[in-house]
Amino acid sequence: MTIQEASEKYNIPIKILREYESWGLCGEVKKVMGSWHYDGSDIERLSMIMTLHDVGFTNDEVEKYMKLLLQGKQSEKERLKMLNDKRYGTLDEIHFKEKQLERLDYLRFEIQRGNQASIK
Repeated sequence: MTIQEASEKYNIPIKILREYESWGLCGEVKKVMGSWHYDGSDIERLSMIMTLHDVGFTNDEVEKYMKLLLQGKQSEKERLKMLNDKRYGTLDEIHFKEKQLERLDYLRFEIQRGNQASIK
């Protein structure tokens, strides 16, 4: 299938498909008459790329992860480290947001209780 067909059928932005092509991860993709044609294994890899983007990986991180993935089992430890690092970073962000919510709730409580004076 062409880049346009892959984009429409699997709801993958063309920008992501172009990134994929530029990284040389296309596997069995053949360039025919100036356009790329994707097969099932490409769609699986593209699904992984979309997932990595969705969980917050940068373009550079996605590229590194995908190149490691192509190495197979020997890169599992490094891929797991990348996933764990992203997980811990996400947890830190969640905890920071929880603290912000606590502060917002405190300020709301003070207003509702009538204890927060207006600034003059």
